[in-house]
Amino acid sequence: MSDLLSKAATFERRQLVLARNLSTAYDDPIKIVRGSMQYLYDDQGRQYLDAYNNVAHVGHCHPRVVKAGQDQMAILNTNTRYLSDLINEYAERLISTLPESLSVCFFVNSGSEANELALRLARAHTEARDLIVLDHAYHGNTTSLIDISPYKHNGPGGDGPPSWVHQVPLPDVYRGLYRLDDHEAAGKYSRHVVDAIERLGKHALCGFIAESLPSVGGQIVLPAGYLKSVYAAVREAGGVCIADEVQTGYGRLGTHFWAFESYDVVPDIVVLGKPIGNGHPIGAVVTTKQIAESFANGMEFFSTFGGNNVSCAIGLAVLETVLAEALQAHAADVGTKLLVGLRDLMNCYQIVGDVRGSGFFLGVELVKNRDTREPATEEADVVVNRMRNEGILFGTDGPFHNVLKIRPPMPFNGKDADRLVETLDQILRSL
Repeated sequence: MSDLLSKAATFERRQLVLARNLSTAYDDPIKIVRGSMQYLYDDQGRQYLDAYNNVAHVGHCHPRVVKAGQDQMAILNTNTRYLSDLINEYAERLISTLPESLSVCFFVNSGSEANELALRLARAHTEARDLIVLDHAYHGNTTSLIDISPYKHNGPGGDGPPSWVHQVPLPDVYRGLYRLDDHEAAGKYSRHVVDAIERLGKHALCGFIAESLPSVGGQIVLPAGYLKSVYAAVREAGGVCIADEVQTGYGRLGTHFWAFESYDVVPDIVVLGKPIGNGHPIGAVVTTKQIAESFANGMEFFSTFGGNNVSCAIGLAVLETVLAEALQAHAADVGTKLLVGLRDLMNCYQIVGDVRGSGFFLGVELVKNRDTREPATEEADVVVNRMRNEGILFGTDGPFHNVLKIRPPMPFNGKDADRLVETLDQILRSL
């Protein structure tokens, strides 16, 4: 019935029944009615190139994933208290892509639930409470995760961090405390973590959590050596290291299957969400046997829908599609082409202060002045809305919302990259 309504009527109806702080994208919202691979279609039949929705990892409505869900839904969908070969196979395939020490899986329904569980695992294993987080980080929408997400609790409507959360500077070598021209930047940033540990004292730290490439922070690539130093310091203090791969998992960087691998580290807990279900609500936590055993303290862990048969069938189909279609190599090839094109724009337009990232995880930071690096927030908003009008979708992120974030579905191809760069070129020229 809703598809028969005009966009205006749909928006008016939404205003009546949905919460006011549930936002819409773009000045002129889009009524999306259909998706296919890297494209979305509105109620008027207009096609949009999706360079934004990394959730549809292997492409919107990928036939293999859709069929897996349909077939399993017609057979059985129940909970994990019953034995199932499907969940075992999915767990085994997932573990096979990770370092050997990460060998025990938990399945939940979202990245938020997965991060919540990771926090519980860390506390059970260490018998400590305090956690170190990066400034501007976002890890999910539950109460505990808002507590560990400075992006939320330090923003509008937030109450700041609780006493057990300890915030350290985001290792942003473009805009942060220590920049790319400082060869000691990684060490200086990691020193803030060491200082936080020393202030806590012995036996207080449960762990350190960070996105492998902070997304909401502005599509940040951490400086080489930073995570190695931080992980060593955290472990020496008795804490565990949590890698939030919700935004970056499954080959998106092109160079590696998991983003943490690009820093030559192995976390103690890996958190997954968004893309592993290609739009279907699923999350996962993978950890070590030792941490899993610490969590098995007599209290049952159970999620009614976590690890259900349909979710596992879909999750397995997504993973198999990434591998069968060599999407990591594809992201490396097309992502490199896209990165070169975007950096060419940086040479042409002073408003482009920085271009960073890897594969299909890219950020373009817009500034009013390259020397002062004053964020061009209003201009970034104009660019995103004008790109939308040209049929290309992406958004903004970063503390000042001046970073264009480009994270397309993995089927995004070379022609799509050319179109994106050419259209962005035209819009920046007009600015």
